[in-house]
Amino acid sequence: MKKGHMMMTLTLTLIGASVAWAQTDQNPPAAPPPAPAFGQENPVPAVSENPPISAIDQPGLEPHAAPESFLLPGLHFSESADSNPGDTLGGSSFGAVTRGLGSLTLQKLWKNYAVAMDYIGGVVYDSGGVGLEQLQQFDMDNRINWKRGQLAIRDSVSYLPEGTFGFSAYGGSGAYDSGLGSLGSGMLGSAAFGGQASSFTGGNGVSVGEVPRLLNLGLADIVENLTPKSSVTLAAGYGVVHFYGALNENSLFGGSTPVNVSFVGSSEVTAQVGYDRILNPRDQVALSYGYQGFDFSVEGTAFHSNVIQAMYGHRISGRMDFLISAGPQFTLINLQGCTIPGATLGDCTSAGGTVNSVGTLRIGVAGRISLRYKFPRTMLSLSGQRYDTSGSGLFAGAETNIAQLDAARPLTRVWDMIADLGYAKNTQLQLPGAAVSATSFSYGYAGVAFHRQFGRNLRGFVSYQFNELGFNTACPLSGSSSTGPCSHISQRQVGTIGLDWTPRPIRLD
Repeated sequence: MKKGHMMMTLTLTLIGASVAWAQTDQNPPAAPPPAPAFGQENPVPAVSENPPISAIDQPGLEPHAAPESFLLPGLHFSESADSNPGDTLGGSSFGAVTRGLGSLTLQKLWKNYAVAMDYIGGVVYDSGGVGLEQLQQFDMDNRINWKRGQLAIRDSVSYLPEGTFGFSAYGGSGAYDSGLGSLGSGMLGSAAFGGQASSFTGGNGVSVGEVPRLLNLGLADIVENLTPKSSVTLAAGYGVVHFYGALNENSLFGGSTPVNVSFVGSSEVTAQVGYDRILNPRDQVALSYGYQGFDFSVEGTAFHSNVIQAMYGHRISGRMDFLISAGPQFTLINLQGCTIPGATLGDCTSAGGTVNSVGTLRIGVAGRISLRYKFPRTMLSLSGQRYDTSGSGLFAGAETNIAQLDAARPLTRVWDMIADLGYAKNTQLQLPGAAVSATSFSYGYAGVAFHRQFGRNLRGFVSYQFNELGFNTACPLSGSSSTGPCSHISQRQVGTIGLDWTPRPIRLD
């Protein structure tokens, strides 16, 4: 099949299936009432149907279950057939990928304080040549509530073999949600760790090859209601991305020339403040200001962005959530160098040189749009974002455009289906030190998964996903030759089958 035809076929199939699902929802069979949380007939707690749209959290469209304190362990096993397990350019070596993971989720509630933590970790074995790797992720969310507001302190740390866009860190099978189902999503918030606020990127993104990376993102945010119809929000965060080793493939393009690619590490400081005003029970407007400061492992390379956005939100509780925001983005690119060639900035002055600084201002547009709609039996989610990011380790800063579509629907009492697709385009901000010679790259994925419940504690799944990563130059990696075997595209097909075991939650009250 020609390049891109499979991606287009999957995209059209998923969009057509989503529309068909929505149309069949007009007269669905009566659904049974939701089961009470953990067997308790507790009343549903009061929740805000229209929280501030400039805050990090989003309202949930699902019915709110009664909150409980509990401990939930889990085991997860899967086997994948991967057409390009090393995720290399031009790679076509077939391999089997085995994953064995364990998870633990804790939620503890007090009168005005709540803490939630979840951990997943284990090993990944690739028989196609990558070998044995480890996977670790830990998330924590602490919340303090008072009469008119809330303080949330969150942190997410992970050690993964690949980038996270499309869940490629778990073998590219994003459609089955990492095999974890809804683990942790109800406790940590539907937008925890930057799911809604685009400025808190945390360095996550796409990647080429498998190079382990450590990611850590910490956030603190406050929501304070000034009046019944107005509120202010304040958030700040700090993120770090560090790569362990470099991509080193002796036959990346089928040749014998070694290819060494050192990825660009980064740190990010973010801050955001917003003012929200409720117009009526369903409509809300807001004005927000955001700041991003990026520093890179390439010495003397940094950029700072200031974003002002007008926001509008329309919400129908339990059914629809629409949000749109846009505004100018001012990006100041800072470059520092020594007048003595080869001298570091730290040794420049002592060596008799001076440090020169050059600043360049770019003016652009940042924004996002999000639509979530819950039919009686189908959930659709569409989102698009445009903002500055760290560049996923391939660039020292990038202007990024992202679009994603997700759909979920139960098929029978024990079967359900999930489909998703996404696309990201990254354009270099023209800072030196990029890991590749290209000036832009794009990444797309499309996948579908089926789940089946076996009893109360065991669930099986089967999934398929297609990924494609492409650069705008023929030989983007250093060490490759334009006259020898070369490729600027990485395609990957992953089929997976697996089991999830999660027993009944252990009550802590």
